[in-house]
Amino acid sequence: MAFRGTFDHSLDAKNRLTVPARFRSALSDGVVLAKRVAGCVAVWRPDEYDAYVRAALDRFHPLSPEAEQLERFFSANSHDTELDAAGRIGIPPFLMEHAGLGKEVVVTGAGRCLEIWDRAAWHDYNARLTETVADITARLGDAG
Repeated sequence: MAFRGTFDHSLDAKNRLTVPARFRSALSDGVVLAKRVAGCVAVWRPDEYDAYVRAALDRFHPLSPEAEQLERFFSANSHDTELDAAGRIGIPPFLMEHAGLGKEVVVTGAGRCLEIWDRAAWHDYNARLTETVADITARLGDAG
């Protein structure tokens, strides 16, 4: 299942997010919450997160300092959890801080995962992204 769409949500007093109903069955076997470099929190299915990490680490010799640093980053900055009976996930403080999450958030589809953004940060990021996409797609024609 590809994760698509943009959904406005609010975190409750215990920093729990109600996962959009359409994605709950895909996440019913558990989730991995993880830092994203862009300044948000990713919500992965465990097998997809493991594949993502393996793909990143496979580019390095396993004993290289870069491999160790990446493995440490992926392992230390992720959190295994499950949806509760109401379809919610609790977001740990270190991930709340990383993404600057307040009460008002946006859940966005990012293909293989969902992302949780602070609502104001998402609007700023998405505006810049929209401007950048034209340049990225223009360069696709230069690849040949």
